[in-house]
Amino acid sequence: MEFDYANRLKMLPPYLFAEIEEKVEKKKKEGMDIIDLGIGDPDLPTPRPIVDFIKHELDDPDNHRYPSSAGEADTRRAIARWYKERFNVDIDPNGEVAILIGSKEGLANICRAFVNPGEKVLAPDPAYPVYAQGAALLTDAVPVRFPLLPEKGFLPDMESLPDDARMIYLNYPNNPTGAVCDKTFLLKAHRWCNETNTIFCYDNAYSEMTFDDYVAPSAIEVGHSDGIIEFGSLSKTFNMTGYRIGYAVGDAKLIAGLKKVKSQIDSGAPKFLQRAVTMSLGEYKNGQRPQMLQDNIAVYQERRNVLVNGLRKLGFKVKPPKATFYLWLKVDGPSLEFAETMLNAGIVVTPGIGFGKNGEGYVRMATTQSVERIEEALERMSKVL
Repeated sequence: MEFDYANRLKMLPPYLFAEIEEKVEKKKKEGMDIIDLGIGDPDLPTPRPIVDFIKHELDDPDNHRYPSSAGEADTRRAIARWYKERFNVDIDPNGEVAILIGSKEGLANICRAFVNPGEKVLAPDPAYPVYAQGAALLTDAVPVRFPLLPEKGFLPDMESLPDDARMIYLNYPNNPTGAVCDKTFLLKAHRWCNETNTIFCYDNAYSEMTFDDYVAPSAIEVGHSDGIIEFGSLSKTFNMTGYRIGYAVGDAKLIAGLKKVKSQIDSGAPKFLQRAVTMSLGEYKNGQRPQMLQDNIAVYQERRNVLVNGLRKLGFKVKPPKATFYLWLKVDGPSLEFAETMLNAGIVVTPGIGFGKNGEGYVRMATTQSVERIEEALERMSKVL
C-alpha cells in the first residue's frame, strides 16, 4: 500500500535540526571528537534530592496508576503556592492550573483548543519552532511571523502587529536570543492583546535560569489571568528535560480548553513526577531560588563568562546574556556556512536560520559543556576563523 502525508504535515518546512544531527553523527562515526554547543539540553544531572525523592515515590503503588490528565490536585496546589511565593500572585489551583507532559505539548495543544483552520497565529521570528509549526501549522491555522530585531532588544513592536489574529506567542527569557523583558513590556503586550482580542500565550520556561541582578517576571503579574495563559517547565530549571513535566497557569477558560484537549489525547504526567514538582518547587523560600538551583546557575554563569570572554578575544562583539544558557552570536556570512565551518572543526553550533529568516547571520551556542570543553572549542575556533 502507498500512503501520502496529510496536507498539514506537508506544510511543515524541512526540520533543519534533524539534518544537523545526521551530519554530527557522521562526523562521530568518522572518529572526530565533537564538542556540542548546539543542543539546549542541560549536561548537569538532576539534583540528587529530586532523584532520591522520585526513587522513593516509585515504591508507592498509588504512583503506578493512571494520573489525572488535568493534573493531580496536590500538584496543582503546589504550582499555585509557588506562584504566590515566586511572583506574589494568587492562582486558583482548581480552575487556573494544568499539569503538562513538558511545556512543549501545552504550547501546541492550546492552539488546538482555541484556533480554527485559517485563523492567524502570531509567532516571533527567530523563535522556538513549535509556535509556528507544532501549534499553528498542525492546527491548519496560518502562522504570521513577526520580527525580533537586535536594535529593539529582540522585543517585538506590538503596535505594528496584525490586529486580527486569534493568538500570539511570546517567550522571555528568550530562546534562541537570550533576550529578556520587564513588567513594563509585559503590561504593554497584555493591553495590546486585550484591545485586539488576541489570546496571550507566554512561554516562561527559562524564568529561573537568570544571571547577575536580573529576575524574570511572569505575565500573570501584569494581567493576572485575563486572557493570558503562561507555560512553565522543570526541564531547564532542575535539569529534568528527559522527565517531561511542566505546567500551565492562567485564564480559567483557556486552562479549561487545554484540559479538554488533553483529556482526549493523553492520560496525564506520571504521578511520581507530579509529586516531584511539589517537592522541588516547595524548596523555594521567601521567593528565593533553592540552593540546588543556585548551584546550577553558578555553573552556567561561569561557563557564560568564559565563552563571552573567549569570543571577545576572537573579535566578536558579544554581550553576556542575562538569562538562559544560550548565547546568540552574530557571525559574518550565512549561518549554515558558519555552522559547517565549526562542524569541520569538531564544534556543533545551531544556525540561526533554523529559528526563522530573522535568525540568519546568527548562530546559537549553548553552555551545556564544561569550562574545559568550552575553552577547547574556543581554541579550535581560533584556528579556523
